Amino acid sequence: MFSSAVQPPLVSLLSSTGSDPLALFSLHTDDMLASDSCVCLLKDSTSLPHPPPPATLVSLGEEYEPDRSNYKLDQTVLHIQSPTLRSTYIQCPPLGWSSCGRGTHMRRDGLGIEHPWIHLQVRYLHREWSFEVGIVDQSRREGIVRCSTFQKEPQLKLGKRPLLHLPLAFPSLSSRPLTSWSTVTLNLPSLLPHFSSASLVRKEYEHEDADQDGTLVSRDMPQGLDAIGKAAVPSGTYSHVSYVKVYATCRLRRIYFTENGPRQETPWEFGLYAAD
Repeated sequence: MFSSAVQPPLVSLLSSTGSDPLALFSLHTDDMLASDSCVCLLKDSTSLPHPPPPATLVSLGEEYEPDRSNYKLDQTVLHIQSPTLRSTYIQCPPLGWSSCGRGTHMRRDGLGIEHPWIHLQVRYLHREWSFEVGIVDQSRREGIVRCSTFQKEPQLKLGKRPLLHLPLAFPSLSSRPLTSWSTVTLNLPSLLPHFSSASLVRKEYEHEDADQDGTLVSRDMPQGLDAIGKAAVPSGTYSHVSYVKVYATCRLRRIYFTENGPRQETPWEFGLYAAD
């Protein structure tokens, strides 16, 4: 998607205030939970407009913070919700995308963004939430980095596409944080060595990963160093990002990539502006 393009120092993949925020994404909701599963644009400070019927918004715990208007953004954001996390998500490149405009699967280069830093401006809604980034090394070996609020410790699952599962923690409501919005930042090249860490491979597990159509695949895998030796794990030099996938339940303001990390200067419109 971006592999043949000249990439500026900052690449914005999603902006909720843009004219077509999901132009580069496909979205999927749970048809069996039409009232609970939805992806929609709304104003963070008012949670309006309501999603199209029959969907209804989840409670955000705002009854505990009735007087904190600066806790929310005076901006349009992308709201993603579902009680079944894996069934409701947005993904870039879109499912079924190919560089030739036809076919049913993404090419291995996929997104093709070469920047080492990814940033997600997100509002944690005190429900399970997860996101994934596909990373590829110079030998075109691909691995998946998954960060989730329900994971307790780092874990490596080996298979066709090795999965590095990392825990993600946010402040609780009782801690009275300054804002409910955070910027999650990952340095992707620094995660490549962990795909070769035998200490992260569980003794026994059932590998679960989603094919491009969203179907979960499970398989038993060998253990420790033996498992790593038999798997095509990414290592060495970082090449690019193959895809980005964000699951329910959260609110998103922006997803972007940079060359130099959180200290890199960003345009004013990347700021998170409070409602008051």
